[in-house]
Amino acid sequence: MEDFKLLVKLRLTLTVVFSSVMAYLIAVPGPISGLSIVILAVGGFLVTAAANALNQVLEKDFDRLMKRTANRPLATGRMKVADAVLWAGLMSMVGISALALFNPWTAFFGTLALVSYAFLYTPLKRISPIAVAVGAIPGALPTLIGAAAAEGYISALGLTLFTIQFFWQFPHFWSIAWLGKEDYEQAGYKLLPGPEGQKERYTALQSFLYALVLIPVSFLPMSLGVAGWISTTCIVVSSIFFAYLGWRLYRNNDRKSALHLMFFSFVYIPFVLGVLLVDQL
Repeated sequence: MEDFKLLVKLRLTLTVVFSSVMAYLIAVPGPISGLSIVILAVGGFLVTAAANALNQVLEKDFDRLMKRTANRPLATGRMKVADAVLWAGLMSMVGISALALFNPWTAFFGTLALVSYAFLYTPLKRISPIAVAVGAIPGALPTLIGAAAAEGYISALGLTLFTIQFFWQFPHFWSIAWLGKEDYEQAGYKLLPGPEGQKERYTALQSFLYALVLIPVSFLPMSLGVAGWISTTCIVVSSIFFAYLGWRLYRNNDRKSALHLMFFSFVYIPFVLGVLLVDQL
């Protein structure tokens, strides 16, 4: 069980499920269906778990080179590659089938998230920092899947939630990458932007700029009529603080500032989605 949890990156997968379910609750136009939430959660969990398993199959040799991933079951040899691929295949089939119970869009976006994460983002990590932008697409699709499951089509609200989570991922990931720069370089990953010797500064600057974009994006829910002034103010203030933490990392270029940005990034998305949900009650 411990190896299975590591294979599917349990905490990350549960975070993805949380975003999708919250988006569903925000977007659902009528009574909330408990069964629909269960199906969405199970489908989202299995698709995400399959993508994470395939990611580890493709990166097992590189995972051995990084401290934070060296204990993964494939990297250590505790699990066979064939078993991991079998798990990924089963989970993807059941997960996409579950999402297809809502409508074709949810199945399509679920498949797109799995394929783009495992077969685009994963190999690109060793080629160019553009991998971060590519990975931000499957990373933001759970909110679009949740909204599409609730509404049955691609709505402006679904695209807005997608946009918020898309831009959030850059300061979130790059604060982690800033802290793990040596580990990533040891494994040959080229995820930090900028020239050699200045990657920390460039990464911090990019984190700040993308967090800054979240400030005007924070007004989009209100423009759609799904957020009032109070909730909009809460979201805007949190976005301003997020950008400030990005600026502080750029200014100080130190581990403490990177930790502060990373920890706040963990809070930002649940807070924003929670505020939007409360506004619907």
